[in-house]
Amino acid sequence: MSAKNYITPDGLEKLKVELRKLRDDERPKLLETIAWAASNGDRSENADYIYGKKRLREIEKRLRFLMKRLEMAEVVDPTTITTEKVTFGAVVTICDEDGEETTYQIVGEDEIDTKSKRISWKSPLAKALLGKKQGDAVTVHRPAGAIEVEIVLIKLPNS
Repeated sequence: MSAKNYITPDGLEKLKVELRKLRDDERPKLLETIAWAASNGDRSENADYIYGKKRLREIEKRLRFLMKRLEMAEVVDPTTITTEKVTFGAVVTICDEDGEETTYQIVGEDEIDTKSKRISWKSPLAKALLGKKQGDAVTVHRPAGAIEVEIVLIKLPNS
């Protein structure tokens, strides 16, 4: 049995949008291009045909991946998020050993975005924070070495 793919409702919608775009827009257009390129004769030196087939394989692979992720998706209901302790979907502000505060949201693997400070629930930081309360000091074991952080604030997403 496959592991669950925990995801927020927004993350689920983004996966569905990407799947629809690839399946309903990009793939059909690419198939037309490949058919046109194939009709131009020798395929061995036909750049449009060769690139089209390569791109089609990439799209097919991504479609299989997205369908698998959607099959395994377990949407975490945002109403179950609490500010009493760090849970999946929560927005957490931490203070590091240097006194610098950073805010992260704990999300699914398909939603990671370092620019937006959205981290996977499987990351070392998220694993250390999950289940902890505001004011708790937490040791984060990273490949670069352990650090200690304090949970300053736990809030709901979009609040």
